[in-house]
Amino acid sequence: MLTQEPTSGFDVVTGAFSYTGRFIARRLMAQERRIKTLTNHPQRSGAEDIKAEVAPLQFSDRAALVDSLRGADVLYNTYWVRFQHGRVRFGEAVANTRMLLGAARDAGVRKVVHISVSNPSEESELDYYAGKGRTERIVRESGLAWAIIRPTLVFGPGDILINNIAWLLRRFPAIGIPGRGDYRLQPVAGEDVAEIATWAAEQVDNVTVDAAGPEIIFYSEMVESIAIAVGRHPRFVYMSPRTAVLAARVIGRFVNDVMLNEPELEGLMGELLVSHERPRGTRRLDNWLLSSADTIGRSYASELDRHWR
Repeated sequence: MLTQEPTSGFDVVTGAFSYTGRFIARRLMAQERRIKTLTNHPQRSGAEDIKAEVAPLQFSDRAALVDSLRGADVLYNTYWVRFQHGRVRFGEAVANTRMLLGAARDAGVRKVVHISVSNPSEESELDYYAGKGRTERIVRESGLAWAIIRPTLVFGPGDILINNIAWLLRRFPAIGIPGRGDYRLQPVAGEDVAEIATWAAEQVDNVTVDAAGPEIIFYSEMVESIAIAVGRHPRFVYMSPRTAVLAARVIGRFVNDVMLNEPELEGLMGELLVSHERPRGTRRLDNWLLSSADTIGRSYASELDRHWR
């Protein structure tokens, strides 16, 4: 997965071979931008088409980090952790973000486009959303020109949540629905997130914008749409949030992964994946599901395999 040495006018994407970063990298390639990626996972299935110079994402070596960013025009930062695992905590992810942006400033990067999440808040009781709120403050105080993009639920090739719901639907006659399934979410295509991110990079003013799709749906509707796409007609089993997390933990032991955790479910049921702005995305989830029906859920997508092993 190799490339030419970037010259002036190149952009840096953290994790260009990972999920959200992959969409941004492809968008930049379509714009004929030169790309460099900072990553600790240089070989990822499904990212063989990404042409980018590779450098390690080394938070422990500030000088190397500055050097890897020197000469870049825009830094697209997708770095974060989905949940705390092993020695990596959300506080460390916040500190790493501060290190990265300080290095970008010292390297003379023109602008940072930071990928956050919808409805972050430093006061949130959920560490994920509180950490995202803290990193947004770091971006604003970085001394760089900046744009903050707040995606809702991102869907597309390489997705974990929707893929694994499809995986369950293909294998079991019933599927658990936490609560009544009547909480809303607003899926957004990864391609839309990338288009919004590259648009934001061109803005003169600092901007904070949501990246949300054109439809707001109930969770149960989303599961039903996935079931239709994969040709399954399961029985919905409505269960308490606690029971749903316990069930996910049992399946997680079977697949050696963290399928769902309690804070993620709280954020989902609290409708934190719904935007309060006009939607900027145009691609619909149901269209993508139908076009991807032959592939989604054929194999389990492991978060731990993808990011931790």
